[in-house]
Amino acid sequence: MNTPQRKIIHVDMDAFYASVEQRDNPSLRGQPVVVAWKGSRSVVCAASYEARTFGVRSAMPALRAEKLCPQAVFVPPDFSRYKAVSRQVRSIFERYTHLIEPLSLDEAYLDVTTPLRDLGSATAIAQEIRSAIFEQTQLTASAGIAPNKFLAKIASDWNKPNGQFVVKPTMVDAFLAPLAVGKLPGVGKVMEAKLAELGIHTCNDLRSFGAEPLQLRFGRWGRRLHELAFGIDQREVQSERATLQISSEDTFPVDLPLDALEPHIRRLAAATWQGYGKEWQRHPGRIARTVVLKLKTADFRSLTRSLTGAEPPTSEQALADIACALRARVDLPVQTRYRLVGVGLSGFAEADGSPAQEDLFLSATPA
Repeated sequence: MNTPQRKIIHVDMDAFYASVEQRDNPSLRGQPVVVAWKGSRSVVCAASYEARTFGVRSAMPALRAEKLCPQAVFVPPDFSRYKAVSRQVRSIFERYTHLIEPLSLDEAYLDVTTPLRDLGSATAIAQEIRSAIFEQTQLTASAGIAPNKFLAKIASDWNKPNGQFVVKPTMVDAFLAPLAVGKLPGVGKVMEAKLAELGIHTCNDLRSFGAEPLQLRFGRWGRRLHELAFGIDQREVQSERATLQISSEDTFPVDLPLDALEPHIRRLAAATWQGYGKEWQRHPGRIARTVVLKLKTADFRSLTRSLTGAEPPTSEQALADIACALRARVDLPVQTRYRLVGVGLSGFAEADGSPAQEDLFLSATPA
């Protein structure tokens, strides 16, 4: 018996937080809206499409957003409202499938290979979902339809905002060949530059370079990139995603040197260990083997250092000690100041040593 070709939809709400603010406050419609607290330490949560034309983007410093778009209207985030709308959207998804994998409040994967309501095609289902979202919430959503999650997510960006795009199985090779490697999940500016040094700019270049040479240079992530260049992604839509990382982080009122971070690291390690305890109660036997230290410099450069030891941390103090020790692996100038620190646990495995199923891109991205 042949396995049916999978039909995956990735639905992504358009400028979600900003769009909710514009919907609920008519005076904001047509205005460049930035969802963020104003202040020297704040970052942008979301930007309306009007603000994006000025170069404002999510996660940039709020002060920079203000300089790029002085006329922007800053609105503090209201996550209770965003969560309420997200629940409305989820209820619409549930009319068509039980296989729903939320990625955040504003996006999700849906497996409609065998839908609850068969409209003849996944494309028709995506269109009806988007229409229902607009009818019930007065907000727009974009969608990508494809044979796997990787392709569906890329496709959902193709006709944004308020559009959809389908990548049929017969289109995969031609669709991916000219695609810039920077469009691949997990390929940031640093990795993109490394690939450019090798003459790799598109997925077709990745294919030509070969899996073995890529793996020699970039390890497991190199081989994964080669697979992505051919559109290979076997991940299933998981309606209950296993926890991939437990972490706590904090932004300081003032920037601090590396040697002043220890009390903050230990405080955050305590919070992470508490979260780990709750995860253990839900899923006994899942053990986190990797300790992660996250840092962000005063100029917003992010870096992580991690350690997977022979034995996993077995106490809050052990976690804190390892996280503090990871500072020795930070090779930035001693005068560097840091605005944020985080402590995390990842690399989950079952008690018998078998790796827990992890997200393709989170597990593959190089540290």
